[in-house]
Amino acid sequence: MEHVTEGSWESLPMRLHPRVLGALRELGFPYMTPVQSATIPLFMKNKDVAAEAVTGSGKTLAFVIPILEILLRREEKLKKNQVGAIIITPTRELAVQIDEVLAHFTKPFPQFSQILWIGGRNPGEDVARFKEQGGNIIVATPGRLEDMFRRKAEGLDLASCVRSLDVLVLDEADRLLDMGFEASINTILEFLPKQRRTGLFSATQTQEVESLVRAGLRNPVRISVKEKGVAASSTQKTPARLENYYMVCKADEKFNQLVHFLQNHKQEKHLIFFSTCACVEYYGKALEALVKGVEVMCIHGKMKYKRGKIFMEFRRSQSGILVCTDVMARGIDIPEVNWVLQYDPPSSASAFVHRCGRTARIGHGGSALVFLLPMEESYISFLEINQKCPLQEMKLQKNIGDFLPKLKSMALADRAVFEKGMKAFVSHIQAYAKHECNLIFRLKDLDFASLARGFALLRMPKMPELRGRQFPDFVPTDINTDTIPFKDKVREKQRQKLLEQQRKEKRENEGRKKFIKNKAWSKQKAKKEKKKKMNEKRRREEGSEIEDEDMEELLNDTRLLKKFKKGKITEEEFEKGLFSSGKRAVPTADLGIPDLEEDC
Repeated sequence: MEHVTEGSWESLPMRLHPRVLGALRELGFPYMTPVQSATIPLFMKNKDVAAEAVTGSGKTLAFVIPILEILLRREEKLKKNQVGAIIITPTRELAVQIDEVLAHFTKPFPQFSQILWIGGRNPGEDVARFKEQGGNIIVATPGRLEDMFRRKAEGLDLASCVRSLDVLVLDEADRLLDMGFEASINTILEFLPKQRRTGLFSATQTQEVESLVRAGLRNPVRISVKEKGVAASSTQKTPARLENYYMVCKADEKFNQLVHFLQNHKQEKHLIFFSTCACVEYYGKALEALVKGVEVMCIHGKMKYKRGKIFMEFRRSQSGILVCTDVMARGIDIPEVNWVLQYDPPSSASAFVHRCGRTARIGHGGSALVFLLPMEESYISFLEINQKCPLQEMKLQKNIGDFLPKLKSMALADRAVFEKGMKAFVSHIQAYAKHECNLIFRLKDLDFASLARGFALLRMPKMPELRGRQFPDFVPTDINTDTIPFKDKVREKQRQKLLEQQRKEKRENEGRKKFIKNKAWSKQKAKKEKKKKMNEKRRREEGSEIEDEDMEELLNDTRLLKKFKKGKITEEEFEKGLFSSGKRAVPTADLGIPDLEEDC
């Protein structure tokens, strides 16, 4: 399938519906891309397909068009609540995007209803919308779709609705499994009819995807579409028109290089990837203050309700900066992104390819730049071998300003910025420790002092990874960070109230004897009682019947033994105390000491 040449839509062996062709003309797609010309005929001939193609190659239309054509050719027309096709995708942004593309094609066909099920929305409203409007084609994220199968009590019997299913599509299949959706996917597959057409679409085929192909597809046709001009022996996974760069700089120089770069490219559209949500929050706030005259937006996985609005706003904008995590790395089609900047390298090599693929899409040009530390430079060779992704070096920019003091001033003026910085630093180190390429990204080789300066920290945080280490190259700010106030007066008032409460509790607890640290007294008491009962039970089972008087003597002997072993009493004092009553409750051998002569 590597040498399939693209052509006009009319050249397909099975003619498309005139209204589908009309929608393609309206969208400005007169010709097919290689993945479309390879996949569509097979999908329409009742074949299961597993398609691998570089990012930005037009995979969405490769499954949207066959879905419509298959449903149009059905002998028995779909009723309102019958589901004919399901498209599952890993992120809500990608689901929204696919839903928009699909809407262009379903508009001329009022007999088809489509519905979008994603997180961040009220599931009750989703149920009501399906019951009212139906959903012949469902676009969903795995978690929400799985949840909908459990809504029978609310009047939605989705298991019955999907009996009419003709097509299942898993878009960005490798990412679905990477993000931990394997259990959800398996649960969903159990509800679906076996007689269906299934398509798996991805930019990379992993071992997990291979397992899914074997489990969910019947005699699949594998399609691997490569870039035009790429040798048959090569497996380059990035678009041919993508210019891929890397820059090597120290941890405390990286932020200055980024800000300087953005200030020199204000009229362009940028995606900036960070490793964690906390880093997005912190650096998003920093760039907003330091890169003037440019709109800076942030998106990460922990955002619940604002994500959709921010995503749509950035898509419509002509220029700007979107600071994000890998939630934006897969399948997202944002028009005219000029630069993809990777401030932190991704946790896996395949994610690097997907990040770069947010630019240079469907024949357009674009550029990508990854920032690396000197100790990480071998990552370039690794990418070239592992992902067939060649990069060229971009030299350090000269005459750049130092923006870190400004960032420190922001932290001193607002506790919110200070706390964001501390969380970002901690989360970055934790993410670094889990990197897939741990032979290159080695935590023990990381210069923590330089990294802390790069985060403009006022002091080092307390965390297990830094325990016992000294940082002579890091000079903390000479200020008690507890005195830094929140700029938000309401938050500061709450903080002061909490501090006062803590001080009061500390005064009250001074001089009190603590039983066991961090354990409630009631729990200690319950534990002692439980232990006592267990000992009594054990004695009863062994048939031991020790009288109260004997028990007292035994306890006395045990105390004396402890004193003797610690050297607090002499052997003579021990014997005197042990035999003062004229008898022993227990032989001395049982007490763990050599047997002594009986005192007659």
